[in-house]
Amino acid sequence: MLKLVYRIRYYFERNGFYVSSRLADRLGMRVKSVRLFFIYLSFATFGIGFAFYLTLAFWLRLKDLVYTKRTSVFDL
Repeated sequence: MLKLVYRIRYYFERNGFYVSSRLADRLGMRVKSVRLFFIYLSFATFGIGFAFYLTLAFWLRLKDLVYTKRTSVFDL
């Protein structure tokens, strides 16, 4: 079982990290900087999505509090 885990890890290290190392070579940067950029970018996109979700939830809640459905014209 442990050997399988190491084989999977080696596969991802060989193929997955090659993308960031090739991109860093192409841009003339350090590989560590490219990997950190992708990590920070993933946290930022998750945070923006979560903030957008909370904004929509607050807006819908506020809309429900302000707007009440009137059954007739004489309810004004």
